[in-house]
Amino acid sequence: MPEAPVAEPQPLSASDHAAPGGGTAVAVRALRHTYGELSVIESLDLAAAPHEVVGIIGPSGCGKTTLLELIAGLQRATAGEIVVAGEHAPRSRLASCAYMPQRDLLLPWLPAIDNAALALRNRGRRRAAARRAAAPLFERFGLAGFELARPGELSGGMRQRVAFLRTLLAGKPVLLLDEPFGGLDAITRAEMQEWLAGALDAEPRTVVLVTHDVEEALYLCDRVAVLSARPARVVAELTSPDPRATPRTEAVTAAEFSARRERAMRALIEGMR
Repeated sequence: MPEAPVAEPQPLSASDHAAPGGGTAVAVRALRHTYGELSVIESLDLAAAPHEVVGIIGPSGCGKTTLLELIAGLQRATAGEIVVAGEHAPRSRLASCAYMPQRDLLLPWLPAIDNAALALRNRGRRRAAARRAAAPLFERFGLAGFELARPGELSGGMRQRVAFLRTLLAGKPVLLLDEPFGGLDAITRAEMQEWLAGALDAEPRTVVLVTHDVEEALYLCDRVAVLSARPARVVAELTSPDPRATPRTEAVTAAEFSARRERAMRALIEGMR
Protein backbone atom coordinates (compact mmCIF):
# COMPACT_ATOMS: atom_id res chain seq x y z
CA MET A 1 0.00 0.00 0.00
CA PRO A 2 1.27 3.55 -0.68
CA GLU A 3 2.37 5.50 2.36
CA ALA A 4 -0.25 7.90 3.69
CA PRO A 5 0.72 11.52 3.09
CA VAL A 6 1.93 13.54 6.04
CA ALA A 7 0.66 17.10 6.26
CA GLU A 8 3.24 19.83 5.73
CA PRO A 9 4.25 21.41 9.04
CA GLN A 10 2.79 24.85 9.70
CA PRO A 11 4.02 27.44 12.22
CA LEU A 12 1.63 27.88 15.13
CA SER A 13 1.15 30.82 17.45
CA ALA A 14 1.40 30.73 21.23
CA SER A 15 -2.38 30.96 21.62
CA ASP A 16 -2.83 27.70 19.69
CA HIS A 17 -1.38 25.67 22.57
CA ALA A 18 -3.42 26.72 25.59
CA ALA A 19 -4.45 23.60 27.47
CA PRO A 20 -8.20 23.36 28.18
CA GLY A 21 -8.73 24.62 31.70
CA GLY A 22 -4.99 24.65 32.31
CA GLY A 23 -3.71 27.70 30.45
CA THR A 24 -0.27 27.85 28.85
CA ALA A 25 2.76 26.94 30.93
CA VAL A 26 5.28 28.72 28.67
CA ALA A 27 4.45 31.43 26.15
CA VAL A 28 6.93 33.34 24.00
CA ARG A 29 5.49 36.08 21.82
CA ALA A 30 7.24 38.27 19.23
CA LEU A 31 10.58 37.63 20.93
CA ARG A 32 13.57 39.61 19.72
CA HIS A 33 17.09 39.51 21.13
CA THR A 34 20.33 41.16 20.08
CA TYR A 35 23.92 41.30 21.30
CA GLY A 36 24.95 44.79 20.28
CA GLU A 37 24.59 44.90 16.50
CA LEU A 38 24.18 41.12 16.22
CA SER A 39 20.55 39.99 15.88
CA VAL A 40 20.18 36.52 17.41
CA ILE A 41 16.39 36.01 17.65
CA GLU A 42 13.77 37.80 15.58
CA SER A 43 9.94 37.64 15.84
CA LEU A 44 9.90 34.24 17.55
CA ASP A 45 6.65 32.73 18.88
CA LEU A 46 6.56 29.53 20.92
CA ALA A 47 4.35 27.92 23.55
CA ALA A 48 4.10 24.84 25.73
CA ALA A 49 0.99 23.59 27.48
CA PRO A 50 1.20 22.13 31.00
CA HIS A 51 3.06 18.77 30.93
CA GLU A 52 3.78 19.14 27.21
CA VAL A 53 7.29 18.30 25.97
CA VAL A 54 8.34 20.75 23.25
CA GLY A 55 11.52 20.25 21.24
CA ILE A 56 13.68 22.97 19.69
CA ILE A 57 15.92 22.11 16.76
CA GLY A 58 17.88 24.41 14.47
CA PRO A 59 21.29 25.07 12.90
CA SER A 60 24.33 25.42 15.16
CA GLY A 61 24.68 28.95 16.51
CA CYS A 62 21.09 29.94 15.76
CA GLY A 63 20.28 30.92 19.35
CA LYS A 64 18.75 27.77 20.88
CA THR A 65 20.66 28.06 24.17
CA THR A 66 19.98 31.80 24.28
CA LEU A 67 16.26 31.05 23.93
CA LEU A 68 16.35 28.75 26.97
CA GLU A 69 18.24 31.35 29.00
CA LEU A 70 15.69 34.00 28.04
CA ILE A 71 12.77 31.76 29.03
CA ALA A 72 14.45 31.03 32.37
CA GLY A 73 15.03 34.72 33.06
CA LEU A 74 18.81 34.36 33.01
CA GLN A 75 18.94 37.03 30.31
CA ARG A 76 16.59 39.93 29.62
CA ALA A 77 15.07 39.97 26.13
CA THR A 78 15.56 42.96 23.86
CA ALA A 79 11.86 42.96 22.95
CA GLY A 80 8.78 40.76 23.08
CA GLU A 81 7.01 38.89 25.85
CA ILE A 82 7.85 35.73 27.80
CA VAL A 83 5.42 34.23 30.31
CA VAL A 84 6.16 31.19 32.49
CA ALA A 85 3.46 29.87 34.83
CA GLY A 86 1.69 33.22 34.55
CA GLU A 87 4.80 35.23 35.48
CA HIS A 88 6.38 37.90 33.28
CA ALA A 89 9.32 39.18 35.34
CA PRO A 90 12.68 37.41 34.81
CA ARG A 91 13.18 36.69 38.53
CA SER A 92 9.67 35.25 38.82
CA ARG A 93 10.16 33.10 35.71
CA LEU A 94 13.40 31.73 37.13
CA ALA A 95 11.50 30.62 40.24
CA SER A 96 9.38 28.33 38.04
CA CYS A 97 12.18 26.94 35.83
CA ALA A 98 14.85 24.30 36.39
CA TYR A 99 17.60 24.67 33.79
CA MET A 100 19.86 21.73 32.86
CA PRO A 101 22.80 23.00 30.77
CA GLN A 102 24.74 21.01 28.18
CA ARG A 103 27.41 19.86 30.66
CA ASP A 104 26.29 17.94 33.74
CA LEU A 105 28.26 20.29 36.07
CA LEU A 106 28.30 17.73 38.88
CA LEU A 107 30.52 18.71 41.80
CA PRO A 108 33.40 16.19 41.77
CA TRP A 109 33.88 16.19 45.55
CA LEU A 110 30.25 15.29 46.34
CA PRO A 111 28.72 11.79 46.11
CA ALA A 112 25.98 11.31 43.54
CA ILE A 113 23.12 11.56 46.02
CA ASP A 114 24.38 14.90 47.36
CA ASN A 115 24.82 16.22 43.81
CA ALA A 116 21.23 15.23 43.03
CA ALA A 117 19.94 16.81 46.23
CA LEU A 118 21.89 20.05 45.82
CA ALA A 119 18.80 22.18 45.15
CA LEU A 120 17.20 20.88 48.35
CA ARG A 121 20.32 21.75 50.36
CA ASN A 122 20.32 25.23 48.82
CA ARG A 123 16.77 25.68 50.09
CA GLY A 124 17.89 24.93 53.63
CA ARG A 125 17.26 21.20 54.04
CA ARG A 126 19.70 19.29 56.17
CA ARG A 127 21.78 16.69 54.38
CA ALA A 128 19.97 13.70 55.88
CA ALA A 129 16.54 15.06 54.88
CA ALA A 130 17.75 15.95 51.39
CA ARG A 131 19.17 12.45 50.93
CA ARG A 132 15.90 10.88 52.07
CA ALA A 133 14.04 12.90 49.44
CA ALA A 134 16.48 11.91 46.69
CA ALA A 135 16.83 8.21 47.52
CA PRO A 136 13.53 6.98 45.98
CA LEU A 137 14.45 8.55 42.63
CA PHE A 138 17.80 6.73 42.61
CA GLU A 139 15.98 3.42 42.77
CA ARG A 140 13.26 4.43 40.32
CA PHE A 141 15.71 5.66 37.70
CA GLY A 142 18.23 2.84 37.83
CA LEU A 143 20.90 4.40 40.04
CA ALA A 144 20.38 2.28 43.16
CA GLY A 145 23.72 1.29 44.67
CA PHE A 146 25.54 4.35 43.29
CA GLU A 147 24.31 6.90 45.80
CA LEU A 148 27.75 7.37 47.36
CA ALA A 149 29.79 7.15 44.14
CA ARG A 150 31.68 10.28 43.12
CA PRO A 151 31.00 11.68 39.61
CA GLY A 152 34.40 10.42 38.41
CA GLU A 153 33.30 6.87 39.22
CA LEU A 154 30.14 7.09 37.09
CA SER A 155 29.64 6.47 33.37
CA GLY A 156 28.55 9.34 31.13
CA GLY A 157 24.98 8.08 31.05
CA MET A 158 24.85 7.74 34.83
CA ARG A 159 26.19 11.26 35.27
CA GLN A 160 23.42 12.55 33.01
CA ARG A 161 20.84 10.69 35.10
CA VAL A 162 22.16 12.29 38.27
CA ALA A 163 22.08 15.71 36.60
CA PHE A 164 18.49 15.12 35.49
CA LEU A 165 17.48 14.01 38.99
CA ARG A 166 19.03 17.19 40.37
CA THR A 167 16.86 19.11 37.89
CA LEU A 168 13.74 17.21 38.97
CA LEU A 169 14.45 17.64 42.68
CA ALA A 170 14.57 21.40 42.23
CA GLY A 171 10.78 21.02 42.28
CA LYS A 172 10.09 23.46 39.45
CA PRO A 173 7.10 22.96 37.12
CA VAL A 174 9.09 23.80 33.96
CA LEU A 175 12.25 21.96 32.90
CA LEU A 176 14.60 23.54 30.35
CA LEU A 177 16.97 20.88 28.97
CA ASP A 178 19.86 22.00 26.78
CA GLU A 179 21.37 19.13 24.75
CA PRO A 180 21.14 16.75 27.74
CA PHE A 181 22.79 13.86 25.85
CA GLY A 182 25.02 15.80 23.48
CA GLY A 183 28.30 14.36 24.78
CA LEU A 184 27.31 10.68 24.75
CA ASP A 185 28.10 7.98 22.21
CA ALA A 186 25.30 6.83 19.90
CA ILE A 187 24.40 3.65 21.84
CA THR A 188 24.39 5.34 25.25
CA ARG A 189 22.45 8.27 23.79
CA ALA A 190 19.71 5.96 22.49
CA GLU A 191 19.52 4.23 25.88
CA MET A 192 19.28 7.58 27.65
CA GLN A 193 16.52 8.76 25.33
CA GLU A 194 14.42 5.74 26.25
CA TRP A 195 15.28 6.27 29.91
CA LEU A 196 14.25 9.94 29.78
CA ALA A 197 10.99 8.97 28.07
CA GLY A 198 10.17 6.77 31.05
CA ALA A 199 11.32 9.41 33.53
CA LEU A 200 9.03 12.03 32.01
CA ASP A 201 6.11 9.62 32.11
CA ALA A 202 6.85 8.89 35.78
CA GLU A 203 7.42 12.56 36.70
CA PRO A 204 5.37 14.67 34.24
CA ARG A 205 6.60 18.25 33.80
CA THR A 206 6.41 20.93 31.18
CA VAL A 207 9.64 20.56 29.21
CA VAL A 208 11.41 22.64 26.59
CA LEU A 209 14.19 20.49 25.11
CA VAL A 210 16.95 21.85 22.88
CA THR A 211 18.75 19.28 20.73
CA HIS A 212 20.58 19.11 17.41
CA ASP A 213 19.32 15.52 16.94
CA VAL A 214 16.10 15.47 14.87
CA GLU A 215 15.35 11.85 15.79
CA GLU A 216 15.80 12.60 19.49
CA ALA A 217 13.44 15.56 19.28
CA LEU A 218 10.71 13.65 17.45
CA TYR A 219 11.01 10.67 19.80
CA LEU A 220 11.00 12.54 23.11
CA CYS A 221 8.75 15.50 22.34
CA ASP A 222 5.06 15.96 21.74
CA ARG A 223 5.82 18.77 19.33
CA VAL A 224 8.99 20.06 17.66
CA ALA A 225 9.71 23.64 16.60
CA VAL A 226 12.24 24.10 13.80
CA LEU A 227 14.28 27.31 13.97
CA SER A 228 15.91 29.16 11.10
CA ALA A 229 19.52 30.24 10.94
CA ARG A 230 20.35 33.39 12.94
CA PRO A 231 18.38 35.49 13.56
CA ALA A 232 16.23 32.60 14.73
CA ARG A 233 12.53 32.37 14.07
CA VAL A 234 10.18 29.39 14.00
CA VAL A 235 9.92 28.19 10.39
CA ALA A 236 7.90 25.01 11.03
CA GLU A 237 6.29 22.95 13.78
CA LEU A 238 5.66 19.22 13.70
CA THR A 239 3.74 16.95 16.04
CA SER A 240 5.42 13.66 16.89
CA PRO A 241 3.60 10.54 15.68
CA ASP A 242 4.09 8.55 18.91
CA PRO A 243 6.10 10.50 21.48
CA ARG A 244 8.09 8.54 24.07
CA ALA A 245 6.80 5.17 22.79
CA THR A 246 8.59 2.00 23.81
CA PRO A 247 10.49 0.15 22.60
CA ARG A 248 12.35 3.08 21.09
CA THR A 249 13.78 1.09 18.17
CA GLU A 250 10.32 0.26 16.84
CA ALA A 251 9.10 3.83 17.33
CA VAL A 252 11.92 5.51 15.38
CA THR A 253 11.84 3.02 12.49
CA ALA A 254 8.10 3.28 11.87
CA ALA A 255 7.08 4.69 8.46
CA GLU A 256 5.25 7.69 9.89
CA PHE A 257 8.19 8.59 12.14
CA SER A 258 10.54 8.43 9.16
CA ALA A 259 8.23 10.69 7.17
CA ARG A 260 8.18 13.29 9.98
CA ARG A 261 11.96 13.12 10.23
CA GLU A 262 12.23 13.90 6.53
CA ARG A 263 9.83 16.84 6.94
CA ALA A 264 11.95 18.17 9.81
CA MET A 265 15.16 17.84 7.81
CA ARG A 266 13.58 19.63 4.87
CA ALA A 267 12.45 22.47 7.14
CA LEU A 268 15.95 22.74 8.62
CA ILE A 269 17.50 23.02 5.17
CA GLU A 270 14.94 25.60 4.06
CA GLY A 271 15.53 27.59 7.27
CA MET A 272 19.24 27.86 6.55
CA ARG A 273 18.73 29.61 3.22
